This record gives sequence, C-alpha cells and structure tokens, in this order.
Amino acid sequence: MSLPRIGFIGTGLMGLPMAKNLIKAGYSVCAFNRTASRMQPLADLGAKIAGSPKDVAIQSDIIITIVSDTPDVQTVILGEGGIVEAVRRSMIVIDMSTISPKVTKQIAGDLAARGVEMLDAPVSGGEKGAIEGTLSIMVGGKSDVVESCRPLFMAMGKKLVYCGTNGQGQMVKLCNQITIATNLIAAAEAVTFAKKAGLDPHTMIEAVGAGAAGSWVVNVLGPKMADHDFAPGFMVKLQQKDLRLVMQAATELGVSLPGASLANQLFTAVEADGGGDLGTQSLVTVLEKLANIA
Repeated sequence: MSLPRIGFIGTGLMGLPMAKNLIKAGYSVCAFNRTASRMQPLADLGAKIAGSPKDVAIQSDIIITIVSDTPDVQTVILGEGGIVEAVRRSMIVIDMSTISPKVTKQIAGDLAARGVEMLDAPVSGGEKGAIEGTLSIMVGGKSDVVESCRPLFMAMGKKLVYCGTNGQGQMVKLCNQITIATNLIAAAEAVTFAKKAGLDPHTMIEAVGAGAAGSWVVNVLGPKMADHDFAPGFMVKLQQKDLRLVMQAATELGVSLPGASLANQLFTAVEADGGGDLGTQSLVTVLEKLANIA
C-alpha cells in the first residue's frame, strides 16, 4: 500500500526539519512557504514546491500546516488561494501550529461541512526535537483519524497523545506553555541568585538538575542562561504569542494564572529591549538587571 501524499505548509524553524523527517521516512512531500527560499532545502531532497496553499491541496492527500499564529492558519486554510479551494472529501488537514482552541473548532467545523477531517496537533520539543524527530505531539480530533495518521506523526515525534475532540490538542498545548513559562522563571531566578551569590551557575545546575528540582528547562536552558547563549530554540516573540493565547483562554474559563501572567510581563521587558527574536532563555536578562548584575 502506497503512502499518502503529504502537503506541508510552513517551513520555518520547526516546519523545515519536520518536513525533512517525513521525506526521510519515505513520504512524498509538496511544500509551500511564504518565503520561497526557505523551501529550497526540501526541494534539494526531492520535494515538490507549490505556489500556494491551494496548489498544495491539489497535489496532496493529507495536508500539514505549521505557521506562526491564528490568523495565519485561517488564511492558509480558509483564505483566498487557501487549502479550502481545492480540498476533496476524505482529505485530512492537520494543523501543528499553536493557535486559539476556539478558532481551531471553527476551522474544523468549516472543513467538516466539506467532508474534510481536521486534527489539531501542536508539538513540544523545540527545534532540537523537530530536527531529531523526538517531538511530543498532542492531538485533538476524531480518534480513528488520529490512528490512521499515527505512522505520519511518528516520523516526526516520539510521543503521540490523543487529547480529545477538536481544540483539545490546542488546550493541552496551552497547559504545556503554562508549565514551560513558569519553569523558565524558576530557572532564571536560580541562575541569577547563584551569580549574585558568587557561585558557579553551572555547578548549581549540575547539583539542582540531578534532584527533585530538575527539569528540561533547568538542565537544557539553564546552562544557556548561565552562558548568555540566547540562540533560539524557541523565540521570545512566539512564546509571547502562546502566552497571549493562554491568558485569553484563562479569562474565558475564569482561571487565575499568576505565574503565566508574570512570565508574560517579564517577556514583555525582553521584547522592549529588542529581544523578541532571542531564545526564551533570554528571560534571565531581566532578572539580572533587577539584581544589578552586569
């Protein structure tokens, strides 16, 4: 049985390595990205290059989108020249962006009216996970559709979790972003405190990271905070986009999230200092300024 043809829209920091892994797994890929030059590495691997999301739909059986924000997903799926203009019954659209759960449900409804299934499947693991194919993927939609796409997902990730109906994958991703944001504050505070106390922050991270306080953020991003290595695995401006989605959903649900709100404010300070394109570990710079650390 031949593999389904995959359309892939969005070949940025995360999307490019994810699409590469699909090609390596034997899938035929047709790609589209607004900045055409970012598709060249896929073309070099044999991918077809499309001129629009509609063109991708014409040449695909399953379409994956992973773009920056909610309006971008709406545009590539439902906008002029979008996927919706060329979808066929029984096709599957998988959005792997992190966007509004409410809008996800609306898009899924629009596609369902045309006989098209949609899955929301945001990911966690950053650029490193995308490159290594070790992403955690949280999926909302019909369970049988998720299972039919399992081989596809496992070409890009190591953990697939079914979260429920459309929008629930996005809700779980917001839980992930709440946890990441508050972990970033904790790690940044520990690194700042260690520096101010005259400790070697790497020694502190080695000790703390091996115990109950250890986490991916402490063990992976902590050393980067200590060294001021702010190369992005995930950009501040994208974390802020996700935190805005978190706060919007929290307001709608009537949930108080003081930790996530604080992270949002601290990242605003990073952005105000011109750090929107830096990695999220750059949050430490705000705390260092507050502690008068040069």
